[in-house]
Amino acid sequence: MYKELDNLLSAETTVDSWYDDGCVIAIEILGDFNPDDWDFLSRAAWSKPLNWQKKLAYCLDSTQQIHGFELLISLLTVGDRELFEICIDTLRSYTSPEYKQRLIHEPLLLERVATVLSGAGIAERRVLEDFLRGLIIWPDSEGCT
Repeated sequence: MYKELDNLLSAETTVDSWYDDGCVIAIEILGDFNPDDWDFLSRAAWSKPLNWQKKLAYCLDSTQQIHGFELLISLLTVGDRELFEICIDTLRSYTSPEYKQRLIHEPLLLERVATVLSGAGIAERRVLEDFLRGLIIWPDSEGCT
């Protein structure tokens, strides 16, 4: 299954075709992964191009459970701001208390969110604030000045 996902993520696609079809197919492939596939993916992701990593991060929603969550956490350490934002955006789907507690106890993650937030544009700010709100550590919009 890993090779099928790798081929899909490596393919040159338009942005529209990726979001219309590619990511749906990738999520289906990930749904069929076994523990060995996840292990291989988590090791191989580091050597892949940035665009491949971004596509992967977009597909690792909470339906992928702990495997997707762990991979997103590791991709957060890549020094690319857009990949970071995609990971944060995808992490918003991990809403269980266990995932939230894990994220709250990632101090470097929260520091980086705060740093990115300080220079964020409107759309990026909305994603980051929603992420923090989901962790119940961000004031609601009525309390903001």
